[in-house]
Amino acid sequence: MTDKEKGHEVYIFRAFPFEVGQKIYVQSGPRRGDWEVIGVDDKKVRLRCPVSFREFEWDRWYFLVERRENEPWPHRH
Repeated sequence: MTDKEKGHEVYIFRAFPFEVGQKIYVQSGPRRGDWEVIGVDDKKVRLRCPVSFREFEWDRWYFLVERRENEPWPHRH
């Protein structure tokens, strides 16, 4: 059995579906805090701090959706 045929523990991530107008709270990390989503495209999200009103544009980020056992890896797309 080759490594590709064996099942692996694989963590599945998905881009968060940001929408303009959402009020979000990032619980940890360098972007920690309250934000309002003021712009979204395929690659970037633009956020505004409700306290300082400063605006930042960052690459969209991903969140863990699930962990799968016995998953083939790498996946064929």
